[in-house]
Amino acid sequence: METIHKIGRRKTAVARVYVSDGSGNITINKRELDNYFTTATLRYKVLQPLNLTDNAKAFDIKVNVYGGGVTGQAEAVRLAISRALIELDPENRAILKPEGLLTRDPRMVERKKFGQKKARKKFQFSKR
Repeated sequence: METIHKIGRRKTAVARVYVSDGSGNITINKRELDNYFTTATLRYKVLQPLNLTDNAKAFDIKVNVYGGGVTGQAEAVRLAISRALIELDPENRAILKPEGLLTRDPRMVERKKFGQKKARKKFQFSKR
């Protein structure tokens, strides 16, 4: 099997995932998974598509991720891995789709408007 390359995004985080045959090693920005994502919740998010499809020890995954915060990066990696697993085996789509792992979350930070304090918050209005 040749290496499969997929991209996942979440907020401003972009993850490039390279999946190849192996023994379950996951490297993120040249660091181990446990080193990069320190909390159990973030590690669970990254491993979720692999655990659902019973591929936790089947592939070596190399990830380059940048932008955003740690949660956005973890969810970007999750989306990219899900997309790669579908390219490997189209039957995985039936497993991952109901869990919502193939949906690109479109929610982004709303931009700040001029003449206002923040995106929605205004300066205090004085009638007189």
